[in-house]
Amino acid sequence: MTDRIGGIARWTLAVAACLWLAWCTAVGPLYWADSSIARFGWMNAGYGIAAFVIYLIIIVSLVRKARRQPLLGWTPEPYGTRSPRRMVPRARRRGHADAIVDTSDTVDTTGTSDTTDTTDKRSLAPIVHITRIGWRRTRTAAGLARAFLARWIVRATDRRWKLTAILLVGWLWAPTTLFAAFGADLRSQAREFSWAWNQWTGLKQPYIGFFSFAPMDIYPTAHYMWPADPTYLTDQHNIVLTLFYGATLAASRYLTGSNDWGTITLAATQFLFAACVSAATMHRFLNLPWLGRADRTDFMHPERGGERLRPRRFDRPERGVRAALPAQAAHAPVRVAVLLFFLICPLTVFSTISLTKSPLFAFAFLWAFGIWYELYATSGDRLAVSHGRAIGLDEASERSRGIAGIRARLSGRRIRSRAPRPIRLPRGSFAAFVAANTVMLISAKYAWYVLLFEFVLALFADRRRWTTYVVALLLPTILIHGGITMAIRSGAIIGGDPIESRGVQLQMIARVAQRDPDSIPESARKQLAPVFNLDQMADAYFPQDADPVKSSGIQSKKVSYRWRSVKPEDMDGFNKAWLEIVKANPIVSIDALMAKCYGYFDIADQPYVSMSYYVDSDYVQVNSTWIKYYHHKWRTQVANFADSWSAIPVLGWVTHGNFYVIMTLLIGAAEVVLRRWRALAWHLPLLLLMGVMITAPANNFERHMLPVAFCFGFLLLTFWRDSRWNPRPNRHRQQR
Repeated sequence: MTDRIGGIARWTLAVAACLWLAWCTAVGPLYWADSSIARFGWMNAGYGIAAFVIYLIIIVSLVRKARRQPLLGWTPEPYGTRSPRRMVPRARRRGHADAIVDTSDTVDTTGTSDTTDTTDKRSLAPIVHITRIGWRRTRTAAGLARAFLARWIVRATDRRWKLTAILLVGWLWAPTTLFAAFGADLRSQAREFSWAWNQWTGLKQPYIGFFSFAPMDIYPTAHYMWPADPTYLTDQHNIVLTLFYGATLAASRYLTGSNDWGTITLAATQFLFAACVSAATMHRFLNLPWLGRADRTDFMHPERGGERLRPRRFDRPERGVRAALPAQAAHAPVRVAVLLFFLICPLTVFSTISLTKSPLFAFAFLWAFGIWYELYATSGDRLAVSHGRAIGLDEASERSRGIAGIRARLSGRRIRSRAPRPIRLPRGSFAAFVAANTVMLISAKYAWYVLLFEFVLALFADRRRWTTYVVALLLPTILIHGGITMAIRSGAIIGGDPIESRGVQLQMIARVAQRDPDSIPESARKQLAPVFNLDQMADAYFPQDADPVKSSGIQSKKVSYRWRSVKPEDMDGFNKAWLEIVKANPIVSIDALMAKCYGYFDIADQPYVSMSYYVDSDYVQVNSTWIKYYHHKWRTQVANFADSWSAIPVLGWVTHGNFYVIMTLLIGAAEVVLRRWRALAWHLPLLLLMGVMITAPANNFERHMLPVAFCFGFLLLTFWRDSRWNPRPNRHRQQR
């Protein structure tokens, strides 16, 4: 009974995920036309039903494939047996063949037919024989060529340095022809550091004033958050990254007279970082390098496993043997698919040189994702064998071979079997784990939420390695995030405005103010008056982006947010006023929410801001000093090609971040149904990132989906490996 209730609950979560995806697909055409769910019609219902059926079929197929069940279930047969159900029954498929009349049984009274048939067969026999031989040789040659290519593909990708070389060569055209890709964030970071440097050198600059306009007025940050002693550094783009980027660009201006050389240096550094960490993650997932550390070849006990040895040349055995990859390692087709995604997909290629914070966080997250996989594969999980977990290294097997095992056998007692002992994370992997988490913390402000979430999940799933998680996850979070918090409280830097986290609420208020202003209660107007100008808010409203409502931009912008005069106590009634507006007009409020986030889960929606935008943005093509004169047309052609590929139905989905978000959510739902809790423990941060997307300022912003897109191929490989291993029931739990 308990199992049945649990199964219903798990399938309920899976169906809820399908309903959410189907709802976003159904309302997509409405928001493309800037319409409302009030005009939801039969066409939208049809889109939603079709999407729900497709997504549910995908989850059911994944679950049944993992359980090694037929996709269409079983068909009962006589004598209590069963066979896989087929779309066309076997009897019906045989019916056509049975209905064919065998002409050899008919009698020809004239006798001429037999003579003619015999003559035709004799004349066609050589042709048929030659055709069969040719087909066999062609098939054999194709098989040999396929095996030859597969063998060399595996050999070309069986080491980390080989994967790094492939990525460096495959991506080299981006930094050498495009140089760099960036937007407004990099200019803001350079401006902040420049003003701070001027202050440190004694230059007088405007600070708080009605006619002054400092870098903090661009985002903007409320003046009540500015300390009394002037400071021009903020945590808007993460202070550590601002200092690093700003100092590099300042040095470039001092040495060369422009920011361009510094920008190229930063892009090249990120390019090298992306190649190294991507290769390290590929090496972990494709080659399972921990097997070489977990157990060595023992020729006296070959049943214990170990490194596989293969002759260097089968026809020359005197040349010795070499270590080969284990059986669990990825085969050639998987390696080709992973490399093609990283080498061709615009999401990855443009991210290597895009200086917009999110790509750096995405590559660091990918690096950590590979180390999480190593921790999972070397843990005591029941599915760890399918990922290279060394068989025979558990505590029970060691005890059974020791003195305690001999005494137990002599006395007739049974040894209580325990779960396998997790393998200790090597020093190199541990250092990489700390470095990856550190880079995540300095590249995105929400990273500390992700790390704390991962820490809590790790303690539940793998508590025996708690020291690893304390040092690699908790300690960097305390040092970096705690240090930034102390700097903000001391007045050294200015913290982010709390209004940044209220994008959904702002969009709801602004849409109601624009579409139905008369429905806003008077009490809500009075409570919002010290904080927002509702008329300016309505004019600035844009369904896909909340930044205009927050008064982001340079001097010539609509002042909907009164950041100059707002006080902390003015925000006390904000939530109450927002709730009154939502109750007064729920339809328009739901429209505002969906219009800001539906694109992340609508597979047919085009990106609002794609990664190609940063390649040929005005900041690169117009406002740079000399980069704009080099390969100007080439950048436009590259961006147009990526946009054209993205616009192709179905074929362009692989270049969209929301495609990988949707598929990741479906795989996560299948893992819930299959009760793969330890796998979910290190996959759930991807779901947390989806929550970050919903609260992000803009809809279908591709750079927010980069971590999920980068990890999807490896997530799918993990699911497939878990599905290959069908463990037996844990008998040790029944022993006493």
